Amino acid sequence: MRRDVSLIILFDKDKRMLLQHRAQDAVRAPDFWAFFGGGIDEGETPEQALTREALEELNWTTKDPKKIMTFDAQPYGKEALLHVYVEECFDTSVLVLGEGQDWGWFHPEETNDLKMSEWDRLILNEVYKVL
Repeated sequence: MRRDVSLIILFDKDKRMLLQHRAQDAVRAPDFWAFFGGGIDEGETPEQALTREALEELNWTTKDPKKIMTFDAQPYGKEALLHVYVEECFDTSVLVLGEGQDWGWFHPEETNDLKMSEWDRLILNEVYKVL
């Protein structure tokens, strides 16, 4: 069964992207580095899910997120339709980690030693090209 997911990729003035180090007991991708976001609930649009997830996971109120891609993938062995949004983060002081064990700002080449899925690496590299 396919799961629809909205992902928010915040980037800073240096075009570094914010990644989440998922909890070791997470249901999906435990201990992986990944993007913030999550499943789209029944009756929600991808944009509504994005807004909800950004607030829950980062204390981030979306302002003008740009959808840059939608594609079918199989992250962590499950079929998913991924809706990927980006938004610049000028004020990192408002961010609060609400999910996961850590976070960090990275350029793609700085993630080589991080435990990440091949799909997240693909997204990271594609997003970086358009920032």
